[in-house]
Order: sequence, then structure tokens, then C-alpha cells
Amino acid sequence: MKRRTFLKNTSLGSLALGIPAAAMSCAENSQEAPTDETGPGGPLVLATWNVNNATKAAWESLAAGNSALDAVEAGCKIEEADVKNSSVGKGGLPDRDGNVTLDACIMDHTGNCGSVVYLKNTTHAITVARSVMEDTPHVMLAGQGAEMHARAIGLEAEDLLTPESRAAWEKWKETSKYKPIINIENHDTIGMLVMDKDGTLAGGCTTSGLAYKMQGRVGDSPIIGSGLFVDNEVGAAVATGLGEEVVKTVGSFLIVELMRQGKSPQEACEEAIKRIVSKPGSNYKDFQVGYIAMNKKGETGYFAIHKGFWTTQHNAAENKNFESDYFNKEA
Repeated sequence: MKRRTFLKNTSLGSLALGIPAAAMSCAENSQEAPTDETGPGGPLVLATWNVNNATKAAWESLAAGNSALDAVEAGCKIEEADVKNSSVGKGGLPDRDGNVTLDACIMDHTGNCGSVVYLKNTTHAITVARSVMEDTPHVMLAGQGAEMHARAIGLEAEDLLTPESRAAWEKWKETSKYKPIINIENHDTIGMLVMDKDGTLAGGCTTSGLAYKMQGRVGDSPIIGSGLFVDNEVGAAVATGLGEEVVKTVGSFLIVELMRQGKSPQEACEEAIKRIVSKPGSNYKDFQVGYIAMNKKGETGYFAIHKGFWTTQHNAAENKNFESDYFNKEA
């Protein structure tokens, strides 16, 4: 049941609960990858951090003829299922009470978006966020409601706290000191932007949040305009790092608006970082924030507060990691 049908049926007082799972298949058969000659600026996949397997899955989804939105979901799911990634999905480090809680959002080329916050017992938060966007009249579901929706679309409940994450949490409890470590505990997100061969944009963001956070804490990742923003006329942006600081400046929306005003993706990312570090009393030396962005021409940009932020870009020529330039050269 799609959003319009849901709204119509609700108005008639006959809400149905049979909601189909979002399409999420990747290409398994060998097909030629699309080339840069087939569209305005794409096809192109850009993601935060070194996530070559995720960008490869997104690219293969595009090669199979799927949409940019399908590719975003396919790519993000790779990291959500990787138990070695302790900042996304299953295996994520828990809050201070031992709960692994996930946040995610997704946005398409029309401005539709979906989000989940404080989701438990469900690996693929990005899939639930997409279903919120496509199958309900809402933009955001939280906590128990988000988990109920995950069960309704057929995602099975599972324990997200792996033995390795539990052991790390038990060790942390020996001191219970909380100070995010730049590029480690602040590396809390995979953000992905995709442009298909026709120049259509989509984006997604998924995370288990800061390690050992207070129970109930939500950062920027599921917040449209902060962790992610897509405008198909202009471009798209995604944030990573300490979400509280991104939220305070509505960073991803800011970047897209700066691109609308004529700035390149690189210039827009740099300006968004400067907005954070120039705030009165900013303690930017103690935390990391990084941004990635692309415009409709297929131009990309990325910038961070500190050294150590990386991006992954997949185009027709390569699937390659790039180290980002950064603001704080004093360290």
C-alpha cells in the first residue's frame, strides 16, 4: 500500500496493514555498468568513509537498471549487515545501558523522505525508513512504533548486540567515561548520495549513533535537512560526525542552498564547516564533522573539521577512496 492509498483508506476509516517490503535487490548477473556518457552528470555514487563494498553494491544496482533510490538502499544495507562496522546496523556499539539503537533516513528526487529513530532489533533501518516514506502518511517513526512497522513489512527481529560489541561495552563500564574520540566514536554514519544515468538524485543515511550515548539520544542522521538533504534541481549533501553540531547548523540543507546560490559542492562543504567552527565558543577541536555533496553536473565536494575523514566515489572508471581536506591544520 502506497502513501496515497494509505491516506485515502484512512479517510474512509478502513486502514489496511498489509504493507509490502521495499524493493531492495542488487544485480547478481553480470551486466555492463552504465557510463558517464549516458546522463547529465551521472551515474555516480558518493559515500562517507571507506565503504567500497557499499558503493560497489549501489553501482551494481544502477547497472541492473534500478533507480537511484534502490541503489542508495542497496549500498547502505551492506554496511548495516557488516558486524565488523561498529557504528552502523548490526554490531553497532550500544548506548550506556547496553541498547543498540539505530537511526536512518532516505530521500528521493521528488522531496519525499522517510526516517526512523531509536529503532531496536532490526538490522536494516534504511529499509524501514524507505517504507515509512513510501507506505505510510508519515515522515518519521520512533522507538516501538518504528519497530512495529519493521515487523509489519516482514523484517525479522534480531539481537543487534554482537559478542564483540558487548565486550567493548563491558570494558567501557569499568570507567564509564564519555568523551567522543575524533574519527572513532564520532564516526557514526554511512551517508550515501547517488545520481543515476538520467541525473536523478537520491540519498540515504544510517547509523547506530555515538557509542555509549545516553539512552534515547538522536543525532543528525535521521533528521532531514541536517543529516541529509536532496533537491533534484540543485544537488544533495550528507553529514557525518558529531550530530549535535550538524543539527545546530542544519548542515546538509545549508550545503544544498549554497549550491543553489552558485557555489561548487566543495565550496559549499567548506562554508558549512566554517559555520560550525566559527560559532561563538565553539569547541570544534574536540569533535569531528564531515560533509559530502554532489551537484547535478556530477561535481563532488567533501570537507571536514579534522584530518582523517575519507570518502568513497564510484563512477564508470573506478571505485576509489579519497582523503578529505580539512579545516584544523594546527593539529
